[in-house]
Amino acid sequence: MKQPIAGGRREFLHATGVLTGVLAVGSPWMLFAPSRAWAVDLTALTTPEGTTLLAATRTIAPHDKLEDAAYALVVRSVNAAAAKDEALRRQLKEGLASLGSDFATATENARVAALKRVEPTAFFQSLRVQTLQVLYATPMAAKLFGYEGEAFSKGGYLTRGFNDLRWLPEVPAADSGPVPGAAASG
Repeated sequence: MKQPIAGGRREFLHATGVLTGVLAVGSPWMLFAPSRAWAVDLTALTTPEGTTLLAATRTIAPHDKLEDAAYALVVRSVNAAAAKDEALRRQLKEGLASLGSDFATATENARVAALKRVEPTAFFQSLRVQTLQVLYATPMAAKLFGYEGEAFSKGGYLTRGFNDLRWLPEVPAADSGPVPGAAASG
């Protein structure tokens, strides 16, 4: 049987949050997102903490052409981990508080300075790792950087442009070695 939530609806809503956003009309990211509007249900963080976390992840890995929806996936992952681990939740809340309540609206230089102050902390190191792991695994980031995914199932890299380096001089055939899949001459 479910236990009733201590306090009331107001206390519950105050203790949780929602982070929302909208992809720009005509944005190429709309092709990869399930819808134009996105939301992250925060269970371990409040809305202001989620907003600060989103700004921190965007400052750690800044890409002007990458929509907030990609960074929101990092927030969702960090929030989910914090919901399962009280020590991580406490570390996250203390770290976000140390950045200041105006971190999300501060200039980029001020955000960078605030993150540099907390750089040696476990909070920052954990957030940096989570940001890099989750952000660069998103389809939106992969598309932005031109990563087409693993190549094995598509025939490998050699037949898919791995060796199309037009900016390097051609290697003489005698120095290049055998071409995989080519018939041996002799």
